[in-house]
This record gives sequence, C-alpha cells and structure tokens, in this order.
Amino acid sequence: MSTQILIPQLGTEITEAEITEWLVKDGATVALGDPILSISTTKMAIDIEAPASGVLTIKMTEGDLAPVGAVVGEIA
Repeated sequence: MSTQILIPQLGTEITEAEITEWLVKDGATVALGDPILSISTTKMAIDIEAPASGVLTIKMTEGDLAPVGAVVGEIA
C-alpha cells in the first residue's frame, strides 16, 4: 500500500505551489517525519515531511506548479 504526498492547503487564497526542491532522491528510503520536499507559494516557503516510512517515488519535478491537493509523489 502506498501513501500519497499531496500539496497541502496553506491558506484560503493559496491555489497552487511551486516545487522548489526535492530534498531526497527518487527511490530513496525515507522515515515518517523526514523533510522530503520544499515548496513555495506567493506568500510562503515550507518543507513537507514524509507522511509515512518507505521508498519515495517522485511524480512531479522541481519547477513544476502544482494545484492544492495534487499528488507530487508516493511512498510505498
């Protein structure tokens, strides 16, 4: 079973975020709570933590704009 990595809702006016940097490589093993992804919006920049432990599969790359709720990766 895999766990999706989603762009979170960061405020009522935020509709998308840019993937600025993957902090780990595709295929890497991550632990729950590890910082794995940096995103930025027009108002803020934050790091996203791994929602589960397992092997990361990246679905969207650095520089991509992703709407809130978009799946940017998975952990299996």
